[in-house]
Amino acid sequence: MKLTKTYIGALFLSSALLLTSCEAVQNSNHQQRGTAVGVASGAVIGGILGNNVGKGKNAALGAVLGGIIGGVAGNVIGNKMDKQAKQIKETLPGAEVERVGDGIKITMNESIVNFAFDSSNLTSIAQTNLDKLAQVLVDNPDTNINIYGHTDSKGSDAYNLSLSQRRADAVKAYLSGKGIASSRMITKGEGEAMPVATNDTDEGRAKNRRVEFAITANEKMINDAKQGQ
Repeated sequence: MKLTKTYIGALFLSSALLLTSCEAVQNSNHQQRGTAVGVASGAVIGGILGNNVGKGKNAALGAVLGGIIGGVAGNVIGNKMDKQAKQIKETLPGAEVERVGDGIKITMNESIVNFAFDSSNLTSIAQTNLDKLAQVLVDNPDTNINIYGHTDSKGSDAYNLSLSQRRADAVKAYLSGKGIASSRMITKGEGEAMPVATNDTDEGRAKNRRVEFAITANEKMINDAKQGQ
């Protein structure tokens, strides 16, 4: 990722916003971050960071960074997202749950959401785990959900892109059947383009076969937060 002067400046100004971790449910940090940054500057910084990261190694991360709101509204939303992230982590202890910006990034590896070889059919294990996630999403209706499918490098680029899209769509269809409004969900297949591990080993390829979620505030949550609700 090429770092422009504008991007570096935004990154410097937002350093306090980006202190996150996989354990990331420390309410005070996120609330302080939301209040400390003004609404206008939060939006600008979020757009710059989201656009740059989204073009790089992780689309889900780019989506949540692109949603930085800031100001008092950001404080309210940050508090809600902290609670939701904690719920998800407690419900799905094997998932990687990260609080980033004003959103949540979830990575579900092959042991949590998996598919049969060369298939977009969810296994029984995947369905069980998605049932758990669905309950949290039903309890927190004022969010948008981006779903990203990923594959390892076996097979052609074009085939893997298509397969990852079908798998992301399968997750959306399943969650829709569990009461999650389809209008809340957007899917995208990333194919093999964004590996998180080497594709030279079975273990690495298994890590790359994953589903990621980016959960961000929808318009209702943002409007409610601005009105202090």
